[in-house]
Amino acid sequence: MGQIKVEKNVGGIEGLCVITPAVHGDNRGYFMETYSQRDMEEAGFNITFVQDNQSMSTKGVLRGLHFQINYPQTKLVRVIKGAVFDVAVDLRKNSKTYGKWYGVELTEENKKQFLIPKGFAHGFLVKSDVAEFCYKCDDFYHPNDEGGLAWNEPSIGIYWGVCGEYRGSASAEGYTLPDGTPLNLSAKDQKLGLFTDIQN
Repeated sequence: MGQIKVEKNVGGIEGLCVITPAVHGDNRGYFMETYSQRDMEEAGFNITFVQDNQSMSTKGVLRGLHFQINYPQTKLVRVIKGAVFDVAVDLRKNSKTYGKWYGVELTEENKKQFLIPKGFAHGFLVKSDVAEFCYKCDDFYHPNDEGGLAWNEPSIGIYWGVCGEYRGSASAEGYTLPDGTPLNLSAKDQKLGLFTDIQN
């Protein structure tokens, strides 16, 4: 597999993978291949990515949990600056791990990548002062096809490492990071519903 090390089915969830690229460095800096179709195919992945996205967020920002309803996407995500806690929730109704979640810390230092197949909700929490987040998608963004799930859905129980008590909604009010940084969600994400809302 050349330039990548692949940990498959992380957290016991089929299809979720953490990929660590080979990094070649010395006192001048480093070089790495951030993506190689050949290495991915040798690892058993046959994915055609069609869109690359990049975002910048400040500390305490939580984006998610998002998915596309009729045009689900496989995503390969990584961080090029800072650190985030990245989470995927299995929404595949025929999966043995339906409703289960797994999270991994992605940082500019560890250079890990998280491969999230179709059928998952995805979100991340920024832990550094600033984070720049990149991801590849195997389908285009469809603006009228957005789905979402409350970041603090109690039946799923994602451990984000934030302080605050669940009060029955996705509101960020009253939640902070351990250092006191307020949790920061978009108005849209604070209105996302519960797991039972998307099961029907």
